[in-house]
Amino acid sequence: MKVSRALLAATGVIAVSSSSAFAIEAGGNPQTKAGILIGASAGVPPPGIYMFNQEFTYQANLTGPGVNTALGGSTKTGVQAAVDVQGFLFVPGWTFLGATYDAVIAQPLVMDSVGSPVNAQAAGMHNTFIVPVELSWKLADSGFVVKTGLGIYTPDGTVTGLYGTGNEGSPYWTFQPEIIVSYLKDGWNLTAAIYEEFNTRNSVSQYTSGDILHADFTATKTIGKWTFGPVAYYYGQVSNDSCSATCAYSTGTMLNPQRFNVWAVGGLVGYDFGPANLSVWATQEVSAKASNPAAVAATGSDFSLIPQGTTVLATLSYRLWGPEQAAQPTSMYHK
Repeated sequence: MKVSRALLAATGVIAVSSSSAFAIEAGGNPQTKAGILIGASAGVPPPGIYMFNQEFTYQANLTGPGVNTALGGSTKTGVQAAVDVQGFLFVPGWTFLGATYDAVIAQPLVMDSVGSPVNAQAAGMHNTFIVPVELSWKLADSGFVVKTGLGIYTPDGTVTGLYGTGNEGSPYWTFQPEIIVSYLKDGWNLTAAIYEEFNTRNSVSQYTSGDILHADFTATKTIGKWTFGPVAYYYGQVSNDSCSATCAYSTGTMLNPQRFNVWAVGGLVGYDFGPANLSVWATQEVSAKASNPAAVAATGSDFSLIPQGTTVLATLSYRLWGPEQAAQPTSMYHK
C-alpha cells in the first residue's frame, strides 16, 4: 500500500502559490499551489489517521505584457517562495452511496518575495484548508477510481495592509470543488485531477478575484519500492475579476490580468520506506501568458503580469493511527 499516493489523493494536500502580486487582485495569489495534486490518485488508504508534511520552493521571474508597462522593461523581476504544509487525512472507514469517505485539514505557512522594482516580502500563515467530505468510488476490478470532493479555504490567515492582501492570508473564502480520475493497476498511476477556485469578495477591499481552473497530470510506475514518471500541470484564470462602486481600487480591474494560462512539465520520483513514504517532484513552467483586453481597449496598454519558473516539492506521508485489524486493499495498489 502506497501511503503517499493515497494521501496525495486528498485535495487537502494544499499549499499557497506564491504567484506575483499581480496575478489576481493586487497583492493576492491563487489560493492553491499549481500542481499540488501531482502524484495524487483517486484512491483512499485503509481506515486510520494519516499525517503529511510538504515542503516546496518556487523560483520564477515575472513575464507578460506588464514587463514593459508596469515594470519598465525589467525582465528579471524575481518571485521566490518557501512553503511548509502540515496536514491530516482522516479515513473513518465509512461508505456512502458505494463510495469511501475521507476528510482533510491542512495548514500552509509561507515566506515569499518579489524583487525589484516591486520589492515586496511577506511571511505568515496562509488560510487553513478544510475538506469536510471526499468520496471515492472504485469501479469494480477495472483499475479505474473516481473521487470527488469540496475543499474550503477559511479566511483565518495572516492579513495585513490597506487592502488586506499585504501578507499570506486572504480576507475572503475560497470554495474548491474537485474531480479526480485514476487508473491504478499493475503499479501504474495514471491520474488527471481537475479542481477550480471560486472566491468570495475581499471583505477589506471589496474586490472579487476571478475563478482559477487547475489540472494536474500524473503518469507514474511503481517498481519495488521506487515510483517514477512524468508529470505536468495547467492553471489559468477563467472568469473576470470584479470591482464594484464600493471597491477600494480607483483603477478597478485595469491593473490586473483578467486571463492567464500557465503550463508546466516535469518528473516525479518516490521511495517507500515502509512506515513512511517520500516523494519529490520538479516542474518547469514552459508557457505563461497573461492579458487584460479591457485595459488595452481603455488605455492602449496591458499591465498584466504572471510568474514563470520552477517548482521543487517534497512530501513525506505516514500513518499515525489505525484500527488493529484495518482492512487492507487487495487490488487498488500494487507493487
